Amino acid sequence: MENVVMERGFTPRLDEKDFYAMATESMGCLDLYRADWQESFLAEDGSKLVCRFTAPDSESIRMMSRDDGSEAKSVWAGSVHDTEDDGLASVIVERNFDEPASMDELQAREEAGANCLEIRRVSFIRSLFSADMKKMICLYRAPDAESVRASQEQVGMPFDRVWACKHYTPANIFS
Repeated sequence: MENVVMERGFTPRLDEKDFYAMATESMGCLDLYRADWQESFLAEDGSKLVCRFTAPDSESIRMMSRDDGSEAKSVWAGSVHDTEDDGLASVIVERNFDEPASMDELQAREEAGANCLEIRRVSFIRSLFSADMKKMICLYRAPDAESVRASQEQVGMPFDRVWACKHYTPANIFS
């Protein structure tokens, strides 16, 4: 099974009630495509949703979500790099690279800036790194997105977007 990430944009924006309905409705499809939903991140403004699954391949997730009402969709396989912090993320950092990036190099830069993160009360939780090594989504717990943005700039970490999110897992929706 692969780790598969699906990024979607929504207009009109997706509210929490619609997200819950979508999650509930998709549970029946997961078995059909032999996929397991791991976690989702809904932008606080409802414009973007990132979901992580385990599935046989990316195409399974594409097919499962073909009629989900999103206006933009990206599905990619990758690896998950966890820390010992298994808390819920509140901020997403999106990174795109023109050339394949080195996970070791990025992690070393992040670790070198650990003090900066700590001062701003930012905790790194995990990274989702695309198989082609050109895309990365990093998850943080922080007081706000600006704290993460400022720490990333100070440490010199590349990023495209930083946004506040609500973090959902099957356990905190269906329990």
